[in-house]
Amino acid sequence: MSCFSARLEENNRPSSEPSYPCFTAQNPPLAAAETRFWYPSSAQNPSFLIGPSIPQRVLMGLVVMLWFCLPASYGQTAADTTIFKIAEEMPRFPGCENPDSSIQVRKKCADQKLLEYIYRRVIYPVEARDQGIEGTVVISFVVEKDGSITQPTVVRDIGGGTGPAALRLVDAMQQEGIRWIPGRQAGLPVRIQFNLPVKFKLEIPLPYTLSGRDTIYVEYDKPLDYQGGAAGLEAYLGTRLKYPAEGNDSCRIGQIDIQLLVRPDNSVRILNLVDYNNLGFDYWYEAIDAATSTYGRWIPAQYGGRTVGSALDVSLSFVPTAATCATAIARHEQAFDLAEEGAALFDAEKIDEGLAKMGEALALSPMDGKLLLLRGQAYLDVNRIEEACADLQLARRITLVDWFNGVLQLCR
Repeated sequence: MSCFSARLEENNRPSSEPSYPCFTAQNPPLAAAETRFWYPSSAQNPSFLIGPSIPQRVLMGLVVMLWFCLPASYGQTAADTTIFKIAEEMPRFPGCENPDSSIQVRKKCADQKLLEYIYRRVIYPVEARDQGIEGTVVISFVVEKDGSITQPTVVRDIGGGTGPAALRLVDAMQQEGIRWIPGRQAGLPVRIQFNLPVKFKLEIPLPYTLSGRDTIYVEYDKPLDYQGGAAGLEAYLGTRLKYPAEGNDSCRIGQIDIQLLVRPDNSVRILNLVDYNNLGFDYWYEAIDAATSTYGRWIPAQYGGRTVGSALDVSLSFVPTAATCATAIARHEQAFDLAEEGAALFDAEKIDEGLAKMGEALALSPMDGKLLLLRGQAYLDVNRIEEACADLQLARRITLVDWFNGVLQLCR
């Protein structure tokens, strides 16, 4: 007996339409009269010829059995890859999802957090500063249904390296695994194209900065000076600075930089100390003692006809005095000669030669923070980010400085 005792009219079925296996059921006898039922999915509406006397229970069985005869793909839809530009609920930067607040409040909070994220990390390119370039760069990216970021690209660039600088911010979000709150349409998460404006603005700087209760002028009519001039300061520190005796055993060599504030009353204060060679506390003590002993020996800076506080960077070199350290001293001096030669070549746009010389210098003194900073900055200038990160991360571990933390956000 045929499937459901039904007969598909062969003349009405398109030749291209596939046939599917059916189950056979024993049904009551059919009457002579026939009733037509139309198959709704066929463009040519092929008919089934079924007797009118089929009981309702059998018709219900037909519906159930026909479902198993449909193709496996029936009712399935392909993954939605649509990218929306506008949606009922646009994506938001994370960190503001208080369930008791409205969408408008969350969006305002998220916008503020996004601005904070950008302007803590954005680095104004030196080229753009030198050329006075300012304006807005636009980065476009897709916020996926899971909140991840894909397809970042610069859609508006104002030059001077600002486009790549803004793009690195979005790259940093990807590397940090930041997940946005996805946009929604009809209550469901959807993919949305998001345009992020990043503003570069050169501000007119104030003539001073603040450090605690001290005002430090960076512009002045008459600069800070030592009473005996630069030569007098060098001679004084040369006699005042003491090399720790225990350093001769290991031939420790290195440099400590001190930023010294000279107040209007000629008193001095240490603003910062950088140990480029991890020399340690004994060397820090000697450096601070020598620098602060200059109290009363300065001619303070002047601005607007009055005496003001200003700062000066002082470099103090620690060189062992033991004769057994002669080889170590010569090696150190050779490293810095090579570094200076490499910097000159790099500035003359002989990039590879300059970097090679810096590499030779670091081969002689691989844990020198100053040399690592020099080559790391050079790598950064030619956009060799991975190599720059390696040098700058090691330099930070040695020197403990945070000048380039913004750059290190780009490092994996």
